Amino acid sequence: MIVLAGTIGAGKTSLTTLLANHLGSKAIYESVSDNPILPLFYDDPKKYAFLLQIYFLNKRLDNIKNAQENKLDVIDRSIFEDALLFQLNADLGRSTETEVQIYKSLLTNMMEKLTELPSKDPGLLIHVRVSFDTMLDRIQKRGRSFEQISVHPDLYTYYEELNKRYEAWYASYDRGPKMEIDGDKYDFVESKPAADEVLKQIDAKLFDLGSLVG
Repeated sequence: MIVLAGTIGAGKTSLTTLLANHLGSKAIYESVSDNPILPLFYDDPKKYAFLLQIYFLNKRLDNIKNAQENKLDVIDRSIFEDALLFQLNADLGRSTETEVQIYKSLLTNMMEKLTELPSKDPGLLIHVRVSFDTMLDRIQKRGRSFEQISVHPDLYTYYEELNKRYEAWYASYDRGPKMEIDGDKYDFVESKPAADEVLKQIDAKLFDLGSLVG
């Protein structure tokens, strides 16, 4: 499976659609519009952070199972970066260290139970890196009210720190092959030439890995 990673507003969902269509594989999307916990979390992070994390854990495990059905299925966010987000919530006082440790222990145990799968790790992880300014611009453009700084001013600090931490997270990621796309340089959401170039870069990586032939 191919997994997209990156901060909020990086363009993961758009690239998931482009890539799955390009490869003729299945796109597996993060639960957002049908997520009953997410709006509650933005309204009261301290109350709902842990519940939201458990909700995502359940959904991410399903995504990993679903991505085994076809070669080169694409997931637009994965379980492998969730600990980063939840740790940030704890560091900002939105959850507790005890909750983080419980979540990490549960995550480890659940992943160990997936013994029937051919692989639990991505065949390729693609990190879409964007600047903080680009991140804020795209969050504003897509217009989800619960994500807007104008509605929740404290999100500015959360978004700023999240964007910084993704750099370190990607650098330390070691569960398999990885590559990085410059989301500032290549606006694949708005520009077809940029989208074509990004797909060309991903194809080259997949050929190097032996996942594509021809």
